[in-house]
Amino acid sequence: MKKGWKAGISAALAGLLVLAGCGNSESSSGESSEKTYKIGVTQFVEHPSLDSAYEGFQQAFKDKGLEVDFNVQNAQGDQNNNQTIANNFVGDEVDLIFANSTPSALSSLNATKEIPIVFTSVTDPVGAKLVESLESPDANITGTTDSHPDAIPNTIKFIDQYVEGKKVGMVYNSGEQNSVAQIEQVKKAMEGTDLSIEEASVSSSAEVKQAAESLVGKVDSLYIITDNTVVSALESVIGVAEEHKIPLFVGELDSVARGGFAAYGFDYFDIGYEAGELAVQILEEGKDPSELAVQYPQKLKLQINKKAAEAMGIELQDDWEEKAEYIE
Repeated sequence: MKKGWKAGISAALAGLLVLAGCGNSESSSGESSEKTYKIGVTQFVEHPSLDSAYEGFQQAFKDKGLEVDFNVQNAQGDQNNNQTIANNFVGDEVDLIFANSTPSALSSLNATKEIPIVFTSVTDPVGAKLVESLESPDANITGTTDSHPDAIPNTIKFIDQYVEGKKVGMVYNSGEQNSVAQIEQVKKAMEGTDLSIEEASVSSSAEVKQAAESLVGKVDSLYIITDNTVVSALESVIGVAEEHKIPLFVGELDSVARGGFAAYGFDYFDIGYEAGELAVQILEEGKDPSELAVQYPQKLKLQINKKAAEAMGIELQDDWEEKAEYIE
């Protein structure tokens, strides 16, 4: 009996060794052939445009049939949280960081010079010192910008042509580099016109309503650019615009859907998707982020919200039919 028991144990151990050998033969690293990528997603604040960009990023991976473990973290508008999130991703040794906003991208680049970073919803990548140039990022980072070169100039032309009065009120966070860059673009676009800006700066979303109210009686229109802090509290500005019958121009189509009067914009889902395609090239094809050019939005259109126009006392013009896409 004892001899048979020992023989059985020996046979079992031999079988286990054979099975272990077969398992190792599938991959030299011990991993399955279907790799699951670990991607850290850092987003500065919650609002529909950034959320839509993340959805587009995810869809790019789904369309390629790739397995991804997305670790999504939101800084809730706090720069300190932003840096902590980025540092944690480095500690977790993620395969790639997806930075959804300028502050998120800056914190990510500050945290690592090795892990690939792909950003979106960034207005001025060069001015923010994320990349050396749009054509050649020259670092472990690339992505898509939410700044179409014609968006701000076209908006200023529209205001100049159709809005009575020349004072344009702008609420923005002066601590957001992308917002400061856009304010400068607006001022440049106003050169040669009679338009001028009345600024109101905020540091948090809680200050947005009061800032908008401070402009009442001083301005003839409002223009909210793609400022994360203000857009996250856009309903406050919409309420002020409707109450005082002030045309509210916005910087993105999602903000038109929320109640802004008009915007020259694009779908944030699209720039998120394009960022996802860049990430796929990095992870699947071994491309270096430094060699992948930063991309602009591909589609730009004028969109007007009819209900918002009525609420703000704006009469629709006949020639807008050819220029704009209307939503209810």
